[in-house]
Amino acid sequence: MDITRITMNEFEEGLEKTQTVIIPFGSVEEHGAHLPLGTDTMHAHEIALRTSQLRPVFVAPPIWYGLCRSTSEHPGTISIKGLTLRRLALDIIKAFYHKGLINQVLLSGHAGGTHMCYLVDAAEEAVNSLDGLKCMVLSIIDLVKDSCGDIVETPNDSHAGEVETSIIQAMSPELVRGTAPKEFPSFPKYLITREKRIYWQGGVWGDPSKATPEKGKNILDRESRHLSSLIDLLEGDP
Repeated sequence: MDITRITMNEFEEGLEKTQTVIIPFGSVEEHGAHLPLGTDTMHAHEIALRTSQLRPVFVAPPIWYGLCRSTSEHPGTISIKGLTLRRLALDIIKAFYHKGLINQVLLSGHAGGTHMCYLVDAAEEAVNSLDGLKCMVLSIIDLVKDSCGDIVETPNDSHAGEVETSIIQAMSPELVRGTAPKEFPSFPKYLITREKRIYWQGGVWGDPSKATPEKGKNILDRESRHLSSLIDLLEGDP
């Protein structure tokens, strides 16, 4: 059930079928010269909607902004602070909880380590302060690693490479501007760098040339089915 497309009466009726909501998080972030800035958010939202076709579950409107550290200097990346993300996530979790949605999946299309830590921290606080609340926090990369290992050819593919290019080719081919060179950036160990584009010029982490629409369709299917199985665990956890 897409929350943006149902009425208040339908929301209330939906609570009789499920008390689970998927909250897609994403980013407005560069994805190389060939993919749209909304790739992360589009991916997470698509998986949530596909999962709702497999089982009764609410799908929240996506949160379009996230914490983008490594790509913060690239054109088009619009990042928010970690504390802003944490506060927003916490408020949304509490709001859904008070409407009866006690099982919550925070699904992030953006998998940056710092970004994910703030989401986990928000969920930790919520679970420890709201009786009966159950939360799961995971990223698209987690779903791909768990369910698509035999599809993805590129080791360590993570950003605007084989996986995300395949996804957008399958979802919205009109948004793909050709391809881009493969790239595996290397940042100085332990050093906090100001001019990050020196170390990551093309904005790709992987090999877009290995992408195909067929891979994208298979990845989307497996991700949504795997997420559905994880929700089984969430709803069954006492």
